[in-house]
Amino acid sequence: MKIRKNAAAAVMVIALAGTAHSGPTDPSHFEPVQYEAQKVLYDWNYATPEEGLRALGFIRNHLKSMEEFGDKENSHIVMVAHGNDLHAFSRLNSEAYPEAYEKLKELVDAGVEIHVCRNAAKSRGYGPEDFYDFTTVVPAAVIDIAKYGNEGYSYMIPSLFPRITREDIIAKHPEVTMDE
Repeated sequence: MKIRKNAAAAVMVIALAGTAHSGPTDPSHFEPVQYEAQKVLYDWNYATPEEGLRALGFIRNHLKSMEEFGDKENSHIVMVAHGNDLHAFSRLNSEAYPEAYEKLKELVDAGVEIHVCRNAAKSRGYGPEDFYDFTTVVPAAVIDIAKYGNEGYSYMIPSLFPRITREDIIAKHPEVTMDE
């Protein structure tokens, strides 16, 4: 019995000693977790069509990450658009946003459902027939979002902000160097 207690104490000392040596200069590590299938709802509500198109990168990154680390095949992503971004989703504006169709179609081809709020569309001068054929116009974003929440979907609302790089930090803080 005394040997077991001593062995357990020795293991704890070794474990604690390993953590005692870590500090602010020790590197992080990458853990390639494999994620299960996901049910995700993206709330799409941007001030401009350009912002809405730029934010599509969030969903592309999500899909790419699921391909590499998850179960993309059994996952389901729904986007509900109800901001000024929906101007880019209208076939009537294809000349103003020529890249929109291909960017949206790429997501649809990857399994993403795109819903457009009829109320938001109507308040901006559009009818349900004015959007690309791969979109579904729903009665109201609020009830569509609530429906998916009730079905257990994760709620995502991507925020846009300027990207700051390590070089930007170094330029702002000269005490930081490129060295490790």
